[in-house]
Amino acid sequence: MTEPAHIDFFNTNAESWYVEVILPLALPRNYTWHVPAEMVAAIEPGVRVEVVLGRNKKYAGIVKRLHQEKPAAFEPKDVLNVLDDTPIVYQQQLALWEWMAHYYLCSEGEVMQAALPTHFKLSSETILVFNEEAGEDFSNLDDEEFLVAEALSIRNQLRLTEIQQLLDASHVYPVIKRLLDKNLCFVWEELKQTYKEKHETFILLKPEYHEEDALAELMNNWSRAPKQLELLLAFLHLHKTEGEVTQPALLKKSGASAAQLKGLLEKGILIAEKRSVDRLHSVAREVNINFKLSEQQSEALNELRNSLEQKAVCLLHGITSSGKTQVYVKMMEEAIKQGKQVLYMLPEIALTAQVIRRLQQYFGGYIVIYHSRFNPNERVELWNKVKSGEARIILGARSSLFLPFQNLGLVICDEEHDSSFKQQDPAPRYNARDAGIYLAQLFSARTILGSATPSLESYYNAQQGKYGLVELNQRYGDIALPEIMLVDTKKIQTPDKSKVIISPDLEKAITKSILNNKQVILFQNRRGYSPYQVCQSCGWIPHCQQCDVSLTYHKIKHKLICHYCGTIYPTVSVCEACGNHHFTQQNFGTERIEESLQELFPKARIARMDIDAVKGKHAHDALIQLFEQRRIDILVGTQMVVKGLDFEHVALVGILDADAILGFADFRVNERGFQLMEQVSGRAGRKGDQGKVLIQVRNTGHPVLKYVQLHDYKAFVKAELESRHQFGYPPFSRMIQLRFRHKQPEVVAGAARQIADWLKPVFGAYLIGPAAPVVNRVRNQYLMELMIKLPKDLHLLQQCKDQIQLLTAHLHQQPPYKSVIVTPDIDPI
Repeated sequence: MTEPAHIDFFNTNAESWYVEVILPLALPRNYTWHVPAEMVAAIEPGVRVEVVLGRNKKYAGIVKRLHQEKPAAFEPKDVLNVLDDTPIVYQQQLALWEWMAHYYLCSEGEVMQAALPTHFKLSSETILVFNEEAGEDFSNLDDEEFLVAEALSIRNQLRLTEIQQLLDASHVYPVIKRLLDKNLCFVWEELKQTYKEKHETFILLKPEYHEEDALAELMNNWSRAPKQLELLLAFLHLHKTEGEVTQPALLKKSGASAAQLKGLLEKGILIAEKRSVDRLHSVAREVNINFKLSEQQSEALNELRNSLEQKAVCLLHGITSSGKTQVYVKMMEEAIKQGKQVLYMLPEIALTAQVIRRLQQYFGGYIVIYHSRFNPNERVELWNKVKSGEARIILGARSSLFLPFQNLGLVICDEEHDSSFKQQDPAPRYNARDAGIYLAQLFSARTILGSATPSLESYYNAQQGKYGLVELNQRYGDIALPEIMLVDTKKIQTPDKSKVIISPDLEKAITKSILNNKQVILFQNRRGYSPYQVCQSCGWIPHCQQCDVSLTYHKIKHKLICHYCGTIYPTVSVCEACGNHHFTQQNFGTERIEESLQELFPKARIARMDIDAVKGKHAHDALIQLFEQRRIDILVGTQMVVKGLDFEHVALVGILDADAILGFADFRVNERGFQLMEQVSGRAGRKGDQGKVLIQVRNTGHPVLKYVQLHDYKAFVKAELESRHQFGYPPFSRMIQLRFRHKQPEVVAGAARQIADWLKPVFGAYLIGPAAPVVNRVRNQYLMELMIKLPKDLHLLQQCKDQIQLLTAHLHQQPPYKSVIVTPDIDPI
């Protein structure tokens, strides 16, 4: 990262200064502005500045570099304002943005857009300014125009939101256009800072009643307003039990009205005081590690320490329920004692709720959580806590690596194999695991990658000595790994020849578990009631009008939903092809499983965990807590139920359709299938007796199933690496996927062929495609894909990236292809 030039603050007028500024736009390179002499001392990397790009569009950008190199190609405009007294990001964050933009083939502006909370990205809001030269003759205006013009003449300027309130209507644009046409006003652009502090009203007792005698006299002589007396008593109780009393808490506790509270305020008994408060719940900052490591955990901890002294990254391969989290806790404790910050990344929001409750037992207020369910104001406050160093342990999903760490000492990437660490859309299409390793290097910090089923890339790097490797091969408490049984669904006949949902073997096992007061988890990676429905006469299937994909039937909503674009359609009762009224529901999703379970086990308490059933900031945690408290007998869900969750009383896990897991046309299908089934299996029998796993499958001879039954990760890795090496797939190669999108299929196909033809002279031996993907139309955009499979050569990789950027720019200069969207994805998953 280029350091800012030294500034002589006593001679800032001697030469002109310029700033390279990152804007939240997909610009190929950063733009440069001139710094007025009076602003030079206030500008440093990481602060925001207000600038104009184009004719009159204003933006708040981040200063990347202050320098004295005047651009030769254009005359830079002046910076308008410096918006921050201190940087909102540090040099390490700017370096991370630069690396991500360079590695993942996107702009630094796109990284900035992903990294910053919404409130730090100032929005441009239109303001109408009164034209005083037009005079005050409003005789030719209609009623709505007159109202706005009169208000403008008084106030001089109005925001669009104020005009909407004035007219009590949302359709203000026609009125504004007419006023502009009549030259009564003009438009001015102003940047708006949207973050606001949260204020809460606290209720206090008037100081003269702090004396017990005075308060007793008041209460004894109370003659009227019994409701106000009840309210006062509720206040005194809250004040004694909780300390400070807020107005909402008091009204809720007492059941009183605001008017009754107002009466006590007017009498001078209570006082209302408005204060700025923290949106984030605070807990006492203390470390209380009250567990003892097993012998195997202690050995693993010592090996981990030794490994991280030699190498910056170490892979902790611990089988499910081996106690990896407790090893992490010990490493985190050491980092905190050294005054360092810790980033603990998990792939799913569903996981963070359970893990943070456990970690708070050990670290109290030292730990905070960060993920996409936080509202913008909460994100700003947490951002500032991390930036100041107040937040010491940050637990979050992939976006948490963008936080402005001050003194990062340790990065933990738990469940490092999980594909949720990969950002798909929009740019930057980064892998948080790999970006986290780079972030740690910027701070000279250490990285721990943890998993029961590591990705082949990480395990191969450990085998080759690039990473350290520590293994935990025993479950905590020496509990046996679950027994895994295959249920051959080919041998089971159903009345309507549909797929088996709950086989007789699984039904018996569920019944036994419930009778033994144990819990059950059932996994199916399809939500909804039925993935598609088919006309019984002609085989017609309802499809989305915008995507080439069948519609999923959701029975609860009684709607057909496209899981690609989210469009909702009414249910179909008549076949559009033959007019028949009879449809068959094919396959099954979590909704249908829940319905079948309710029929089979009417007395069981059943819950569903998928994206449709679990909504809201705290919904995941509420459902997980219900399951932990054994108020749910059977939990059915998608991948949310399998990733690292720890439940004591789960005796049985059922995988309802393993064929769907192993049936994708992708070179990673065996790896993902093994990881998913092994992770699901790991939820069973974590405490007490050995658990049991039933896998329903038609293709019982699939080679992956053998390794899953034996829990043999190393044998699976050996076989899979041999296959990958034979066909030249990662980790023995580097892959880049180019995806092309356009509303016309012939245009997108032509663009993909053109790029492929340009790449062939140098990279022809490494090209796969172009070809249409399985789903080749999404949101009325047709798709084509071109895969580039390169040898592991950094120079060749960079050469290919440079060519892709150059050829994409060249493609967009050709009239037929200028509107084709080309999306590069580095290391696709």
